[in-house]
Amino acid sequence: MTRPAPSLTAYAAAIAGIALFSIMDMMMKGLTLAIGTYPTLLWRSLVGIPLAAIPYLATRKSWPGRAAIRLHLLRGVMMVPMALLFFWGLSRVPMAQAVALTFIAPLLALVLAGAILKEPIGPRTVGGSLLAFVGVIVIFVGQAQADLGPEAVRGSIAILGSAVIYAFNIIVMRRQAQAAGPVEIAFFQNLVFGLTFLALSPVLGAPPLPTGHTVELLLAAFLALGSLMLLGWAYARAGAAYLSTTEYSSFLWAMLLGWLRFGEHVSLPTLFGATLIVAGCLIAARTSKVEHPALEATA
Repeated sequence: MTRPAPSLTAYAAAIAGIALFSIMDMMMKGLTLAIGTYPTLLWRSLVGIPLAAIPYLATRKSWPGRAAIRLHLLRGVMMVPMALLFFWGLSRVPMAQAVALTFIAPLLALVLAGAILKEPIGPRTVGGSLLAFVGVIVIFVGQAQADLGPEAVRGSIAILGSAVIYAFNIIVMRRQAQAAGPVEIAFFQNLVFGLTFLALSPVLGAPPLPTGHTVELLLAAFLALGSLMLLGWAYARAGAAYLSTTEYSSFLWAMLLGWLRFGEHVSLPTLFGATLIVAGCLIAARTSKVEHPALEATA
């Protein structure tokens, strides 16, 4: 196992990974509105397999062991219902609201990291997460006052379901990052994700390739690949409890990208909540050590 990078470097890499993922979300929302949720996810994942295979096959020294394969399969399969629920919901609610609802995931991950990974949870991480959670509540109350209709309610419920799955995904991502490198993780996630969606085609229907959206699908696949590699690198070097707070930065991206791409306006309560979220992230980022005993032992 390599010596861990400084925790702030890992935190910055995770923030960058979230930024790329947010831009991908914007593109995926547009594609979902244009061609549907399942076709968008199916073709993006199939396009992503060869893109991820090139760097993996060029750099791999050996095939992963059984433990790593199990983690690749587990996370890849978990991503399927998580992605279906999230992007179905995202097409029905504003990006900022959708992302705000997903913030229950890193908060759940804090508890799961302690229970499953036995990671110590520092007071700054807890305090920063609680402050960010207050920001989420402010945003949700403000959004609830707007009349978005029954479709938005169903979309919000779907996003909450996706967020619960994502909390477990954060924990699996942490273990996966300790067992494999970021290039390997990106390849196997695309492979398992794509093949699982392909296996669902007899039930959900195999849509033709939307030739008018090929460039967008390619770009979305590139963004997803870059995000996975950055997050894999970061989670190999810092604890899940610590890095889970980087998820809050996605709200700022959703607020900006939703406005630029879809004309979604943000209310004053949403802006106030975003301020609390940023403050919480900054507090959590000041944790003085990498929060994982196994990595600290190798320092």
